[in-house]
Amino acid sequence: MLATAMDLFWAYGYEATSTRDLCHAVGLDRSSLYNAFTSKHELFRRALTRYVDATAANQARILEDPRRPPAERVRELLAAIVELESDSYRDGHGRGCLTVNTTVELAGRDPEIALLLDRDLARRLDSLRAVIAAGLAAGDITSARTPEALARFVNAVIAGIRVAAQGGADRPVLESIAATAMDALT
Repeated sequence: MLATAMDLFWAYGYEATSTRDLCHAVGLDRSSLYNAFTSKHELFRRALTRYVDATAANQARILEDPRRPPAERVRELLAAIVELESDSYRDGHGRGCLTVNTTVELAGRDPEIALLLDRDLARRLDSLRAVIAAGLAAGDITSARTPEALARFVNAVIAGIRVAAQGGADRPVLESIAATAMDALT
């Protein structure tokens, strides 16, 4: 049920997803939906939490793989993002990212969601910063920038890939963005 709601919010956003849409998608009437989740906002918060936890776990799995050099881990993360976006390409557009979409839609006016997004960003930046610092120490990341600056850059590139895909960029374009980011790091 939570996965279905997450998909609906991901496709249409918080505001454009009505309670009626949610009831229809999850197969509950309005009172049952509210009994289970107390509000549309609470259902959205839980769906977003599920999404950010899964996304962070996937990123950590890639970036914390000790079998690969640090720069290869970053390259693999970017390749995984390109793959996800390419696999979701339908009707001339990619699916994008629920976190990016929510940041644009709600972060500036929903303090609870903004806090959730801030915690997610901190977690993602921490794992990026750690692998980049290891890459700088090992010499396979050669940029003169700090690990903090490079972590923020890679995070922005990931968001950019997702937005570009949502806007209709195809796989070769997304791969070019990822390759350019790696050129900047190495």
